[in-house]
Amino acid sequence: MKIMAKTDEFIKARVTKGYSQRELARHSGLSHAYISLLERSIKSVGPSTAKRLSEVLEKELEEIFNINIA
Repeated sequence: MKIMAKTDEFIKARVTKGYSQRELARHSGLSHAYISLLERSIKSVGPSTAKRLSEVLEKELEEIFNINIA
């Protein structure tokens, strides 16, 4: 399973929430560098981390992530 951020939707959700990358990192318990890699679709994310980010951003998982089961 590969879970990648939908770049535009992910950034829009973060900005709508009023978070900088550093603030989202702080609220989610992740590093700022990791958030940056996610937003640029360089790094994939695990299921539990994707769930945590969707909860912090108050978005459905499928709204901000592409889930590829292959």
